[in-house]
Amino acid sequence: MTENGREMESGAASETPGKPAQPEADANQLLYANILAKGMYLGLGILLVTFALYLGGILEPGVPIDDLPRLWTLSAHDYLETVNHEFLHREDLVTGWRWMGLLGMGDYLNFIGIALLAAVTIVCYLGILPGLIRRRDVIYATIAALEVVVLILAASGIVAVGH
Repeated sequence: MTENGREMESGAASETPGKPAQPEADANQLLYANILAKGMYLGLGILLVTFALYLGGILEPGVPIDDLPRLWTLSAHDYLETVNHEFLHREDLVTGWRWMGLLGMGDYLNFIGIALLAAVTIVCYLGILPGLIRRRDVIYATIAALEVVVLILAASGIVAVGH
């Protein structure tokens, strides 16, 4: 039997004449992809529901929709100061994770879906980490663990770069 015939029998990637062989995904790649797909659909679903609540006026927004065009021309800092001064009347500007204290407002409720979509990558890496450790794939396990640490630190705001 030819070498190509043995590959076909063993289930290796098949090659069609004129087309390059397509490698098969391993279990960790499939797990990562499945977690990513489910997290993406969940995040998008939450975004659709919360946006409908916002646009439908079911939850009052922190910033009235009619005032948004005027505020869009401001810099990010000026926007935060103006919104705080005119609408929210909070002691501190709403930066970082302070939006969680405003989840009763329709426009801030939308942040849940955004935060979930941003966190999906962390969940994906946490999902494949046990398999990498079981396989004693030290390099990839270390990279995945470091990715989780860096992403969590970045999301937490503990490590800040810039102003």
